[in-house]
Amino acid sequence: MLPTNFRANIRSGKHQTHTSGFCQNYVQANLVILPKKYAFDFLLFTMRNQKSCPVVEVMEAGQFQSKYAKDSDIRTDIPMYHVYEHGELVGKKMNIKEVWRDDFVSFLIGCSFTFESQLIRGGIPLRHIEENKNVAMYTTNIKTKKAGVFDGPMVVSMRPVPDSLVQKATEITSLFPKMHGGPVHIGDPEKIGIQDITKPDFGDFVGIKEGETPMFWACGVTPQAVAQHANIPFMITHSPGCMFVTDWKNEDYLHEG
Repeated sequence: MLPTNFRANIRSGKHQTHTSGFCQNYVQANLVILPKKYAFDFLLFTMRNQKSCPVVEVMEAGQFQSKYAKDSDIRTDIPMYHVYEHGELVGKKMNIKEVWRDDFVSFLIGCSFTFESQLIRGGIPLRHIEENKNVAMYTTNIKTKKAGVFDGPMVVSMRPVPDSLVQKATEITSLFPKMHGGPVHIGDPEKIGIQDITKPDFGDFVGIKEGETPMFWACGVTPQAVAQHANIPFMITHSPGCMFVTDWKNEDYLHEG
């Protein structure tokens, strides 16, 4: 399915779940929306934490159409949004038109779903896609670098990979620096503060079989953990796993990079 049609299905309510495995040849992005008052601090935060928050696009205040998606509307084209007030999740919405303000600045942040199609082409199985589940995500003890009011822990996504393909998965994902790049950790989850790998903070656990190694990539859900930690007065994000699908092809991203 083309991204334009996929976004139309999201806008009409026909698609209301995660976007992993959909439009696999196109770049997907995380979303953060903040009042203009906090936009500079957050931009500085992304610059200091490019592994977890690689910026793809920053829109002007009040703008809601991405340059990477024709006829798009950032307020309606994501399956589910999270609304935060003072660090607390206060609402989940299918569109945010009713709470939209002209001083809102939208940030699109690279997403690891983008490199999944390349992993599959490289012969690396992804069980969450095979089972039509959301990827497992965890809050870690890895600290982000503070900027203004923004501070907090890094969130990671986890994919179990056959031991023999760990190096190949590292090499493939390293080709996507704006989509979190190579893994931040490989192996023992307790070393990054994950006490129970079977209980992700977001998404679905799909098991780790004998002969597989858990691999962890920085995740664009990090701003949500940061918002909770820093008690940001108001913030809107995508719901974990529910991304903004652009018209930007993976091959064009790789060529541009």
